[in-house]
Amino acid sequence: MDRFAIEKEAARAQLSSVESHLPGMKEKSSAQAKKIEELEARLASERAKAKSEAEKAMAEVEAIVAVYRDNAKVAQVQAREVVETAQTRAHWIAELAKFQSRRETLEEIHAQGFDLTDEIIKAKEHEADARVLAFFDDDDDDGSKSGSENGEDLDGEEAAPEEN
Repeated sequence: MDRFAIEKEAARAQLSSVESHLPGMKEKSSAQAKKIEELEARLASERAKAKSEAEKAMAEVEAIVAVYRDNAKVAQVQAREVVETAQTRAHWIAELAKFQSRRETLEEIHAQGFDLTDEIIKAKEHEADARVLAFFDDDDDDGSKSGSENGEDLDGEEAAPEEN
């Protein structure tokens, strides 16, 4: 019986000790739970802020990409126009060279005594037309032309064959 009494007394002492630690542990547990809630709230706030910043950055990136795409499309169109202009100009420069050669040949034949005045005049007209087309400048808004484009060279050159 004494032994049960001692064990009972020891159990009561342990119970009393545990009961005295219980409010402190409850307080610690409550404080930790509160701290966990605060950390979770901060984490949610930081996550929302990060998500908002990411969405803003993504919108900016999409806007920049859209501008670059538009610029690339414009550059492609401009490049295509430049190529087409260069091809057209090259064609008319080749035509000009052909007409010049024809005129020079006709003038050489005329110089040998054959009357090719009409053919030379036509060749000069073709040459002048080809020169205008070969060196036509879309950016030239004032309408000015060089002397040869206005036909000033033609008048001087036309007089020579007729004199012979």
